[in-house]
Parts: sequence; structure tokens; C-alpha cells
Amino acid sequence: MEMKQKSWISIVFSFASQCRYKIVLSVLCAIISVVAGLIPYWSVYQIITLFIGGSPVMAEVWGWCWIGLGAYAIRFLFYGISTSLSHISAYTILENIRLALAQRLMKAPLGTVIGESVGKLKSVLVDRVETIELPLAHMIPECISNLLLPVAVFVYLVCIDWRMALAMLVTLPFVLIAFAMMMKNFNKLYADYMDSNNYVNGVIVEYVEGIEVIKAFNQSSSSYEKFTKAVKSFKDYTLKWYQSSWKVMNFVSAVLPSTFLGTLPIGMYLYWDGSLTPQDLAMCLILSLGIVGPLMNFTTYVNETKAIEYAVHDVDELLHVEELPDTGKPVDMHSKDIQLQNVSFSYDKESGKQVLSHINLTIPEGKFTALVGPSGGGKSTIARLIARFWDVGDGKITIGGIDIRNMPLTQLADIVSFVTQDNFLFNCSIKENIRLGNPDATDEEVYAAAKAACCDEFIQKLDNGYDTLAGDAGNRLSGGEKQRISIARMILKNAPIVILDEATAFTDQENEEKIQQSIAALTKGKTLLVIAHRLSTIKNANQIIILQNGQVENTGTHQQLLDGDALYRDMWEAHIGAQNWSAGSGKGGN
Repeated sequence: MEMKQKSWISIVFSFASQCRYKIVLSVLCAIISVVAGLIPYWSVYQIITLFIGGSPVMAEVWGWCWIGLGAYAIRFLFYGISTSLSHISAYTILENIRLALAQRLMKAPLGTVIGESVGKLKSVLVDRVETIELPLAHMIPECISNLLLPVAVFVYLVCIDWRMALAMLVTLPFVLIAFAMMMKNFNKLYADYMDSNNYVNGVIVEYVEGIEVIKAFNQSSSSYEKFTKAVKSFKDYTLKWYQSSWKVMNFVSAVLPSTFLGTLPIGMYLYWDGSLTPQDLAMCLILSLGIVGPLMNFTTYVNETKAIEYAVHDVDELLHVEELPDTGKPVDMHSKDIQLQNVSFSYDKESGKQVLSHINLTIPEGKFTALVGPSGGGKSTIARLIARFWDVGDGKITIGGIDIRNMPLTQLADIVSFVTQDNFLFNCSIKENIRLGNPDATDEEVYAAAKAACCDEFIQKLDNGYDTLAGDAGNRLSGGEKQRISIARMILKNAPIVILDEATAFTDQENEEKIQQSIAALTKGKTLLVIAHRLSTIKNANQIIILQNGQVENTGTHQQLLDGDALYRDMWEAHIGAQNWSAGSGKGGN
């Protein structure tokens, strides 16, 4: 856990290096603001001196008033400049961090990404990154200036009378002792708080995402009970933690600003002793009150450090997630045939459980190859390994004789189109969703791809046709319709290698023939790999590979396997039986 050993402060400053000059200027402006904030106190001191000295000249009094007012204006002007610069820097850095995180996730193995919950990734990309705004925009410039003011006041009081300077600090030891008591178990308590927070977030996301299933199976009461218990547990823990620390927190908040506890009695004693003039006494009392605000601001930031520490480490950890090695050097390819040579793979390297074991197979260029077999046999894993969502554990995968690990990721992505059963539409127009396959495609090319994927008819029926937002149309599109939009996107991409991972899973019998025709048009002259439970969609494949328990059981054409493979024959008969049952049900319904 090397990331956790790094100082969060050093990580913050590494982020801040992107805008170091703006941040340095922000700190300088904050310091000028603090210095200017001391001048009104000096003006008050001079005015008091004038009045104590006898009959003051009003012009001099007004002069010091204008100086104090001007300094006050300078203070707010430079504070505004400092805040503006720090916020511009902070949000520029936050933008760069989010872009870097997105880029890192794109380069990371898919298994690493999908292994994390959506809630956690959202939390890091949105909430945790936003938390970093506090140290960048406030703590760096404002903490320095807020800490500088008490130091400057202390030095100035030493110049007046060192005893008054020490008197100003009389409450500090009590505050430090209280802080030490409060921080005694703080790390463990905060870690438990974060665990509780993550759990309740997970339950909330689960409840919202699963609400359709909850309603469908009438499990609202039990699911809601789990939801309420998680929320109540989080509330109880948070309140218990607060109740255990509120007395100390209130003590600190009450005692820290009470500088008069030291300066007033000591100041009065020194005045009666003749060691302190009236104007010096007034100045010491005013200055001791003047540091209360900055000190309270400083302690507020200190209280936020643990939340910032967690946020910074979470962001830094994701920024350093392991990437898939990328050569970055394009390679010349003379063919598009795919070979798996002695390939083994495990999702969990620690357990050692193999999903694929010593797989050897060839997917010829320009041919239609299908992977079939019982669930869990490794079909989807092979498809994802060819697209290099992960790297193989042993062996190698080649395209045109070139190990895909020696191929730039961008080049591999250009030559492989991958459509899964888990389709996803972005919340832009249907037209732009299809155009993602080829951003340079014309509208006519988009329409042609949609027609080839049997999408045009139902898209034209939407309120705004191809300009309908996918988010608005989402509830009206069936799973099969969304799937066909994804296929249209792939048609537009026109990659030489096409992988359909259960891509026809959501198509009904009515549209199955259309889908088969569109796939035939799409894959003409291309290397096609199809994974399907619906065997009728792949009976015309050039070769069908049967996978079971992570190994190749048999290979052949549809007819060859029907004649010579009992497993395939059973699967085919089960499929035909299901079709007949579906057809019979449909007639009965009529």
C-alpha cells in the first residue's frame, strides 16, 4: 500500500504544481491582505495616542481614519484577488484531475474498473475530487495568511511588552490538551465513519437501482427495511461520535477566542504598575481580539484535514491504478485472422482458479466463427481477451500473427468492434449515439447504418426521430431496440473484426431474421466472432466452437456438430423446443 504511505500534503502540492505561479501569487496577495488588516489597528492606536496626549488636531485624526479605511479596502481587494486566483487554480486543477482519472480508467484493465462499485468510482470522481478544492482554494493561501496574522501580532506584542505577548497565549495550552484528547482515537473513529458512510451509500445505490425489481416482486417492505436500517445505523453512529466529542469541541470553541482571559488582567496589572501606557494597553487588547477570527478559521481547516486526507489518497490511488502496457507504435498487419495459443486466464490471481485453461483455437479472417456452450464456460472471457479488456495470464493472442500486447491500444480498438448484451446509450440524440461509431460520418451514412441494423423504422416513430435524446426515449425503447442501435454504431465503425457477445440476446423471433440479414451484410468480408445462446442465429457459421469449463470441447459446422457432438445436439434440441413453446404461446395468446 505504497500510496497510503505518501503524505497527503505532498500529494496536494503535487496537484498544485500545475498552477504553481497563480497559487504563489494568491499566497502573496493573502499575505498583503493580512498585513493591510493590521494597519487599521495601528491607526486606532495612533488616534488613541492623539487623544491621550491632549487636544488632538482633527485633521490628524481624520488622516489616520482615512489610512485605516484605505488599508481596510486594500485588505478586501487583495483578499478578493487571492481568493479569485486560488479558485481559478483549484478548479483548473480539479478539471485536470478528473480528465486524468477518466484517461487512467480508459487505460486500466476493464477488470480493475468493473471490479469497483459504481458508487465508489462516482464518489472519487465527483465527491473526493471536489473535497480537494478546500486545500487548493482555501487552505494553502488562507491558512498561511491566517497563521501569519497571529504570528505577526505576537511579534508586535513582544515589541510592546513580552509579558502581554505571553498573556495572549494563556489559553493555548488548555486548547492543545483538549485537542490531544479529542484526537486520541480520531483515526480509528474516522475510519469507522468512512466504512459506515460507504455502506449506507452502497445500500442507497442498490435500493435506487433495484427499485424496479423490488416493486415487481413485491419486496418493497423488506428492501425498504434494509434501507432504513442502514440509514438509521449511520445516523446513530454519527450522533454517537458527535456526542462523545461535542463537549471537547465546545470547550475549544469557547476557550480559544478568550484571549482576554490573559491579556486583560495582566494588562491591567502592568498598567497600574506603570509598565504599560494606556494606549499600549488598548492596542494589546485590540490586537488580542483581532487574532480570534483567523485562529478560528485555522482550527476549522484543521478539523477538515482528515476528510481531505482520505479524499486525496483515494484520488491519488485511482490516478496510479495499474495500466495495460501500451507500445504506442503502430504495427503493419497483413491479415486479420485471430489465434489463441495455449491461453489461460484467471480473474482472481490469488485464488488461482482458471476461467480458461490452455485454449488453442483459430478464428479465420473473413469467416464467421461462433462460440457456444454452457454458461460459465469462458465464451465472453475469450471475446474480452481478444479486445484486450484484460491481458492473458499465460499464452498469447495474435491478430495477423502479431501479439496484441505488441499492438497500440488505439490500433487494436480501431480494428475490433465489440458489442455486448450490456448495451449503453449516452444521453445525446439517437443520431449522435450511432455516430459514435465514426464521428466523421455524414447523416446519410448514419441513416444507412440504422437501416442495416433494422433501427430506422422504430426510430422514425419517436417524437423527434433521430434527434430524440436517448435519455428521453429510454423508457420507450426495448432492450432489443437499444441493442440494435449499438449494432448500428458498430456497422458505422466498419472495423475488419467484429465481436458480438450475446448481441442478439434481446431480439424477439419477429426481428431475428432481420438481425441475421443485417449481420450478414455487416460481416461480409470481415472476421466475425459471435457468442450466442440462441443457436439459430449461428447455424450458418463457418465454424462453431464448443466451450465447456474453460476448454475447447469440439469444433465444426452446425451439421457436423449435430451429427457428432451430443452436447451440441442437446443444446440445439433445447433451443428448438424453446422456440416451439414460444411460438405456441404466441398463438394461444391470440
